Amino acid sequence: MRITDLMIEPVMILDLRSITKEAVIDELIASLNKSGRINDAAAFKQAILAREAQSSTGIGEGIAMPHAKTSAVNQPTIVFGKSSAGVEYESLDEQPAHFFFMIAVPEGESNLHLQALKVLSRMLLDPDFLAKLRDVRTPAEVTALFNAAQAESEGAQPSASPANASASAASGTIVGNPNSDKFVVAVTACPTGIAHTFMAEDALKKKAKELGVNIRVETNGSEGVGNELTADEIARASGVIIAADKNVEMARFSGKPVLQRPVSDGIRKSEELIRKAASGDAPIYRHEGGAAAGGSDKGAKVSVGGKIYKDLMNGISHMLPFVVGGGILIAISFLFEQYGGGGAENPIFKLLMGIGGGDGAFHFLIPILAGFIAMSIGDRPALMPGIVGGYLASTSGAGFLGGLVAGFLAGYIVIGLRKVFKGIPKSIEGLKPILLYPVFGLLLTGIVMYYVIDPVFGGLNTWITNVLENLGTGNAVLLGLLLGGMMAIDMGGPFNKAAYTFAIGIFTSTGDGAWMAAVMAGGMVPPLAIALATTFFKNKFTDEERKSGITNYVLGASFITEGAIPFAAADPLRVLTSCIIGSAVAGGLTQLWAINVPAPHGGVFVALLSNHAALFLLTVIIGAVISGLILGMWKKTLVQRAEIEAKKAA
Repeated sequence: MRITDLMIEPVMILDLRSITKEAVIDELIASLNKSGRINDAAAFKQAILAREAQSSTGIGEGIAMPHAKTSAVNQPTIVFGKSSAGVEYESLDEQPAHFFFMIAVPEGESNLHLQALKVLSRMLLDPDFLAKLRDVRTPAEVTALFNAAQAESEGAQPSASPANASASAASGTIVGNPNSDKFVVAVTACPTGIAHTFMAEDALKKKAKELGVNIRVETNGSEGVGNELTADEIARASGVIIAADKNVEMARFSGKPVLQRPVSDGIRKSEELIRKAASGDAPIYRHEGGAAAGGSDKGAKVSVGGKIYKDLMNGISHMLPFVVGGGILIAISFLFEQYGGGGAENPIFKLLMGIGGGDGAFHFLIPILAGFIAMSIGDRPALMPGIVGGYLASTSGAGFLGGLVAGFLAGYIVIGLRKVFKGIPKSIEGLKPILLYPVFGLLLTGIVMYYVIDPVFGGLNTWITNVLENLGTGNAVLLGLLLGGMMAIDMGGPFNKAAYTFAIGIFTSTGDGAWMAAVMAGGMVPPLAIALATTFFKNKFTDEERKSGITNYVLGASFITEGAIPFAAADPLRVLTSCIIGSAVAGGLTQLWAINVPAPHGGVFVALLSNHAALFLLTVIIGAVISGLILGMWKKTLVQRAEIEAKKAA
């Protein structure tokens, strides 16, 4: 593939008018949008800014390469822009940027275009090429320049065939001086794996050749691991260079001198890295059971909120398949319970409920959430204590809020244990990941959960239940408001459990399903509100959130409140507040209209059993619309959120 197949003339801007970084981004995106190469300018900008928040794509030497891989892109495209005056782009060398290459890649796109990007990366490391690029005046001249340079780099071949390109990428040859005994290995990776990964690779190879040092470089690009290092190569290397802004597999480097730097250092400080690695001038890396590690965070500016959000999302993303898979099976099971004959004894109902419900997938929701939050903080040694802490939270009634606490607790306990055991003799250092961290991590997490977290939430649960029982039915609408709102406060925690237990208690002792109507309506609102908000406020949710939002239509209709947990965990203030309001309204309306639901679960599948089926459904719709509108209007757009994170990082 030719570079000019991606860097098409109609989107080029050779006289950029913008004078600020964000204005340049907007101008380049506008060109993409006008040409139809993207389908959602706001979402694409959010992805670009999110990448910039991790580290500036202004790599120095007057070059900036903002890039993103997202479903907002229709066709892989490089927008070339040039500014004669230069733009302050927060570049790594603190100099103005003159050449801009905005790279837009669709999600799920085949990776053939990456071969062209690799060639582009090599060209941009050549000062002579940049000098020629500075003199171009028309898009046609740009095309001719890149075509000629690519043909020269491929040995006068017009373009590389897909087969040749793949073979070249997979060859993984050692570069340097065959007569030298100096050998280093390196791994390069950037968050999106599009451009900087390969620029760092080429910069390190070029500098190693100049210095007479043999080098083998593994790339962790968007197509996966390329030129993977072998155990023999790692063992022979005098040093290891990790030029990465994302996690890479680190266990294989234990005991080796390892330099961990940002990917930008691989581009701009390649000589320093090569010299240090070749002489073994680097800290010895000791693997402590973690699966991966990223580049050094020295000098990195990560906000506390950004760190917490990252840890939360690690737990949520791993929990989500359990929510969706289990929730859908539960929803289907209700159909067989209500209409398949046999009620709760229907064999298909029992099978599906067993697989998806509290004894199956839903049994793992809170433990998985807590475990992977902990792992994000304390790496692999924190996974087991986090899972157990989450399990203790779920079985004690502490719910997902207790699970959140358990996850952060276990993660930071392991961080503390690392400091405590830092000075132990090297002869027993290998016991840390297999004995010390698991035993003490589990013990300390369990003690805190048993004696602090669980009693607090358990006592809260008891107190709430007593309050509800003492309220009686003197003011039915007020109690309906309270019960409905409580269903959305913690979605399975003490408040939710107390409200549901109170309604079940009244229902089983008297057969009165009035309070059952209030809690069922209140519990159906949160996932339905999420579904509505993600449908009608698309610019405020990511692609993954919008996809998850669709499943919440089914989960909400089935009275599976847990479908909203991932969204509540990621943005508790807005999601919980908006859902509580809508759920309270729905619960109050059930009492205002004297609705009675004679079943403890089922959502819309038991709506027909109520005395006012249409009114019951109306209460749910009203509550969901109210919550969805509040959340949709309150939540910031993706662009606004990315801009805030970028400012925090700056």
